[in-house]
Amino acid sequence: MEGVFDQVAADVFRLRDTCNVYVLREGREAVLIDFGSGAVLDAVGELGVERVTDVLVTHHHRDQVQGLARAVDAGARVWVPPVEIDLIAGVDAHWQARGLDVDYDLRQDRFSLLEQVPVAGTVDEYRSRRYGAVEVFTLPTPGHTIGSVTYLVERDGERLAFAGDLIYGPGKVWSLAATQWSYGGMEGAAMTHVSCGVLVSRAPTRLLPSHGEPLDEPVQALELVRDRLQALIDLRRDQPWDLRAWLERPFDPVTPHLLRNRTCLAHSYALLSETGAALLIDFGYDLCTGTPAVTERATRRPLLASLDALRRNHGVDRVEVVLPTHYHDDHVAGIELLRSVEGTEAWAPANVAPILAEPRRYDLPCLWFDPVPVDRILPFGEPVRWHEYELTIHPLPGHTLYAAAISFEVDGKRVLAVGDQEAREGSRDVANYYYRNRFRIDDYVRSAELYRALRPDVIVSGHWYPREVDDAYLDGLLADGRRLAELHRELLPLAEVDFEAEGAGAWIEPYRSRVASGDEVSLDVRVRNPFPRTETAHVSLVVPAGWSPPPAAELELSPHGEATARLSLVAGAPARRARVAADVRVGETRFGQLAEALVDVEEKPASLVRRRRTKDGSSDPPVSL
Repeated sequence: MEGVFDQVAADVFRLRDTCNVYVLREGREAVLIDFGSGAVLDAVGELGVERVTDVLVTHHHRDQVQGLARAVDAGARVWVPPVEIDLIAGVDAHWQARGLDVDYDLRQDRFSLLEQVPVAGTVDEYRSRRYGAVEVFTLPTPGHTIGSVTYLVERDGERLAFAGDLIYGPGKVWSLAATQWSYGGMEGAAMTHVSCGVLVSRAPTRLLPSHGEPLDEPVQALELVRDRLQALIDLRRDQPWDLRAWLERPFDPVTPHLLRNRTCLAHSYALLSETGAALLIDFGYDLCTGTPAVTERATRRPLLASLDALRRNHGVDRVEVVLPTHYHDDHVAGIELLRSVEGTEAWAPANVAPILAEPRRYDLPCLWFDPVPVDRILPFGEPVRWHEYELTIHPLPGHTLYAAAISFEVDGKRVLAVGDQEAREGSRDVANYYYRNRFRIDDYVRSAELYRALRPDVIVSGHWYPREVDDAYLDGLLADGRRLAELHRELLPLAEVDFEAEGAGAWIEPYRSRVASGDEVSLDVRVRNPFPRTETAHVSLVVPAGWSPPPAAELELSPHGEATARLSLVAGAPARRARVAADVRVGETRFGQLAEALVDVEEKPASLVRRRRTKDGSSDPPVSL
């Protein structure tokens, strides 16, 4: 082909720009993969293309997307990786929030757009979808960045892999620096190794990188990258890390029909039915090679790569159900992806389901970014049938108030899944409590008593190897739980002021809310009575300047009881994270501003504002509708 384009496959052309920009031509229309400076729009007419319908982005780096505003202005739909939408469509906020002092975050997230551009949406990972006139399968391939994807397209008998910067050439990557996601970590290098293996399993016939030349022997090129990265990784470790086996055999058997996913953070367990179905207990970050210290969305990515091994090695043909032990992100992050790709139903314990459904309502650690709808809420103590198994849900406060234990029998073994209730320290299991998870003083006494009542043969947990259970182990947990409670009672002034181990006397729900300026906000303030006598609590809201506080509320509280007051107020001027506090007095004791809530106030859309006309034709100030 004459001119600025190279033809690299049937009706596929490459423009060498700040990155390779690929044009997939369909008649007089085209879909682009990556965009570079935008110069492609000046030249695409040379190919007989009159309209670019869509632009698919492999990752957020500036050399891929710096001209993206031109694509939007030209009317093209822009599609981006789900994990990186905030680094493209929301990058203005990222620049405002990105830490620069005492900076241990080595991700190349500053190699992002200088100003954000709107996008049509995110690509559908692990699924085929038509963009314009082109059918594209999106395969997550993190490594160069956390959110990177590869696009697979069938063309004239070939399977083309548009792999971004996963690979540059045979045995070479475009950047090693980009793979260092944390201070001194090897997470991205290890994940590049894994992603190369995942791409190999898709059997591409030609690989088209963002930098470098087309690769006609992609499998050999990818395998050489894996070999060299393995050697580099092993230089930084005291023990070799067999990443090939990690990808090919991610599941270890606990029993023949209960498998532990050793690649997940936290461990996920697969309960296998003779019908070919699987039920997963917890499903957070699959094939996790490590995570950066920061916790923004662009650093946390759920994957489904281990499911191929579940099918290949264990005869599973469908993942029917996922059942989390508690709400923490490393146990639930992948649930919605499972639902979207596999059609998996989410079941949840009664005390976990509300957190999953409305995470922004609660002031709790380790919340996942998005709501997770629950298909079936499981009550405590009532056996639930799933194929040949019977599962029972038990309350398990301790690690968090919003957790449950799951008991069932498989292959003749009584098993109890306990999430993160205990942590492994050497040969001992110790109480794994965090106060803001709403730990209470006697929680570990109660859980030890539950274990003794159920008498499991095996306990499986979120981050440690399965534990065989005997009387000595159960006795030790009970003794430790009692000693833990005793020490808290010795250390805290509970006889005078009892705010339990958590040390909190009030909570506001929703903790985070979003409203338009001038709209009403309703907040539920829950107050704890720290005294062993009936008292009246006086609750007033402290609001930002310019807002009008609602009248104070009074609550009658039983000894050590809790009650809730609903207070409503009108949001003031637009603001990000406007702070509202609950000032609390219980009886004659003033405790002050015990709890706060955050309110994002947005400008009311013009379509919802009108002006009233007076008789003389003049207009009053705007009135909200």
